[in-house]
Amino acid sequence: MLERNLVEAKPGKELWRLATLTRNISRTLSRRDRLRQFLILAGAENLLDHELVEVMLFTNNPRADAEALAEELLDRFGSLAEVLSAEPEALAAAGLSMSAIAGVRLVREMALRFMRAELHSRPLVASRDILVDYCSAQIAHSKVEEFHILFLDRKNALIKHERQQRGTVDHTPVYTREVVKRALELGASALILVHNHPSGDPTPSKADIAVTKDIVRAAAPLGVTVHDHLIIGRGDHSSLRDLGLI
Repeated sequence: MLERNLVEAKPGKELWRLATLTRNISRTLSRRDRLRQFLILAGAENLLDHELVEVMLFTNNPRADAEALAEELLDRFGSLAEVLSAEPEALAAAGLSMSAIAGVRLVREMALRFMRAELHSRPLVASRDILVDYCSAQIAHSKVEEFHILFLDRKNALIKHERQQRGTVDHTPVYTREVVKRALELGASALILVHNHPSGDPTPSKADIAVTKDIVRAAAPLGVTVHDHLIIGRGDHSSLRDLGLI
């Protein structure tokens, strides 16, 4: 593991730094202890995906064969992102204990809250890349459609992010009255609507366009602006604002 990381490391000073750290990690330590030390001394960015999953698993379930299970999870779900986005039932079916499932959910939620803190620190309308990254992390890998709303104040700062509905693989119900009612309850001046397409194709459907226009019409007389409706796919997104549909 350590030798492979040295080969893949950046040249120059970074390679020298990792080589020095590697020499300081005792070969008499167990694999788990070596992984822990390498993570701390060299940085988590120098671990491969299956090694990160392995550390997460043995931290929450010390008795498990974490190395084999980490490889199996990545093979089963396809990527680290898919593992972290998997539902508890799917993780249980893959052989994870309750403590390991809790660990996966904990890591995911902490990552999302870290990203959400970035959103709170700046006007969202001028922070498209950060917003899209956050929304993608939240719902791009969901197996069903989810409809989310970001409620903004007069300075376009985030008041609250809420999931409004969770539907099927190709549909989620959206109730215009409930959207506007919730905006008024929170004192929001603007909204950013977000939902995902589990198919991976972020092209808006006729229904997507129609429900967006319904919300815009209902919110405008009450002083609430709909800034955008983002549709999140796999590695891509679309903006109804950019498409001239709002």
